[in-house]
Amino acid sequence: MYKLGALFPKRYSVQKAEQGSFKIRNRIWIEGESGTFLGNGRVSLLEIISKTGSINKAAKELKMSYRKAWSMLESMNSQSAQPLIIKSAGGDGGGGTIVTDEGLKAIAQFKTLDNKCREFLNKELENMEFQ
Repeated sequence: MYKLGALFPKRYSVQKAEQGSFKIRNRIWIEGESGTFLGNGRVSLLEIISKTGSINKAAKELKMSYRKAWSMLESMNSQSAQPLIIKSAGGDGGGGTIVTDEGLKAIAQFKTLDNKCREFLNKELENMEFQ
């Protein structure tokens, strides 16, 4: 095993890390034939729409344009067997957007998958020995 200090003595020093001082980070997403289907950002978009009933409010909260949010939602709906959101046009009642049962199911399944990945990676990191 090479030691950085031996290879580059003037530029690097290696200190043994205390156990538990490393963190592992990851991001997952699910891709279909048409590109990204679900990821953290898309799930956040669905969650906020579920709470607010508004694509516009969700887009603002996530600091993205309405057009970007709508494009993501159209992509998800077109790739899913059942729609994840249903949008109603404005008018006297004001319109709005609802996240369907299929959309709520997609949120829950993605979060479960993300948590399982994080747990797996954290366990693997605990088993690693860095010198």
